[in-house]
Amino acid sequence: MAMIVFTEGPSSGNKVPLVDDGVIIGRGQKAGLVVNDPQISNQHCQIRMEGGAWCLFDLQSSNGTTVNGHTIEAVQLNEGDLVAIGDSRFVFTADGSSVPAQIAPPAAPAAEAAAPEAEPAAQPAPEPEPAPQEVAAEVQPEIVKAAPAMKVAPSKEEASKFSATATAEDVELVKQMSKLTDAIRAEVGKVIVGQREVFDQLLMCMIAGGHALLIGLPGLAKTLMVATLAKVLDMKFKRVQFTPDLMPTDIIGADVLETNRETGEKEFRFIQGPIFCNLLLADEINRTPPKTQAALLEAMQEKHVTAGNTTYTLDKPFFVLATQNPIEQEGTYPLPEAQQDRFMFNIWVDYPLQDEEEKIINSTTTGGLAEPRRILTKEQVLQLQSVVRKIPVSDHVVKYVVKLVRSTRFQYEDAPEVTKKYVSYGAGPRASQNLILAAKAMAVLEGRIHVSCNDIRRAAVPVLRHRIGTNFAADSEGLKPVDIVKKLLEIVTEPGAEAYTDNEKAAQAKAAAAKKKK
Repeated sequence: MAMIVFTEGPSSGNKVPLVDDGVIIGRGQKAGLVVNDPQISNQHCQIRMEGGAWCLFDLQSSNGTTVNGHTIEAVQLNEGDLVAIGDSRFVFTADGSSVPAQIAPPAAPAAEAAAPEAEPAAQPAPEPEPAPQEVAAEVQPEIVKAAPAMKVAPSKEEASKFSATATAEDVELVKQMSKLTDAIRAEVGKVIVGQREVFDQLLMCMIAGGHALLIGLPGLAKTLMVATLAKVLDMKFKRVQFTPDLMPTDIIGADVLETNRETGEKEFRFIQGPIFCNLLLADEINRTPPKTQAALLEAMQEKHVTAGNTTYTLDKPFFVLATQNPIEQEGTYPLPEAQQDRFMFNIWVDYPLQDEEEKIINSTTTGGLAEPRRILTKEQVLQLQSVVRKIPVSDHVVKYVVKLVRSTRFQYEDAPEVTKKYVSYGAGPRASQNLILAAKAMAVLEGRIHVSCNDIRRAAVPVLRHRIGTNFAADSEGLKPVDIVKKLLEIVTEPGAEAYTDNEKAAQAKAAAAKKKK
């Protein structure tokens, strides 16, 4: 009988027989085989019979599925294939012949078979399964198929770096963040059905101290999601509907001439605009002229605004979440590349799944929406932003980020062929900075103090999508920037030993030159 045998991860040692109807593997309540692995999606992959053979299908998971080290979308399984999802590994066997030795029970001698079993040693109580969340998993075609992360603990050097800069409160907050993140998802799930990946990217962006550009069709709950997130994170929320006649003073504020009641003299008083908040929703930002769009640049970058001769500091934390409609371009003002670069993430909001849409209809046409409760305070959000900056990153991860970003620039001789053929301009250093910050934020939200290259791959699409320009060759073949990013993630490998050897040689040569100069 066909089965899968887990060799690594929370389910290590478990044997699961397969039925012809197949089984969906994931960590959500709708999965047929629930694996308590935080690195896998709610519905991660499926194994089922196709044409008389067992096949494995990746269900557009966030971390991807690999077979024998190769990332797949659909593949026919062979005897002994090793499948990796998140931190879990399992072996496929059609007749039990490929069950790993450490899993298969040894045959006991006849004399020992009759002997009474020894009383097993006391084992620690298993951790309770996490409560199912209200938020349904979302399957998005835009999510990159990244290789799953290996189960790596922080090195002693990373742990010591974090301990040296972090306070006891910081350490405790990181330990609690995995549960707090689930609680935030649950509260947002009272109002928003699905859109799990979109929400996670929004939260990651905010914890990293960045701004996000949400692109999606009307009616996909972009505004409602941002407003709900503001309530859960205790943010002062303002929404501005961008229109062709909107002026910069409508956002920033203006000096108003009025009479002083005490002195009777005329004087100017500054009336604050909606930008004086913690979370500003710039709805349909591309419908307003560049002059008004540019009014946000100073606030987004410097966290203060200037009106007249006076500079006003904005309250912390401050985030700009802007929305855009991808289909209506007539009468709009596309964002300049310089302003797009100010947004840390470009997040694609897709249609809900069928069961999610049914739940949306049932919950919104029968009564009022549930009121989410606050999970974090503004002070805790600021503390998390500070903690993100303190998370150490190894040289290996930094080298991989630089290698990935430089691969988007066609000017270099060693640029990949796909870049030289389809890219008109590549990402700048801000992309590298945002990739590192996004990976750090992801680690903190999952309660980790170490960053892996897989965290970089998970953040690559929203960080790079709007920082790569395609040329006519790409447009003629229907290739978009996100397709280029996915191809580069498959091409660009993690730095090998030679990268460190070259650095060591350069350092030695530099030291020798300095010694000779003395």
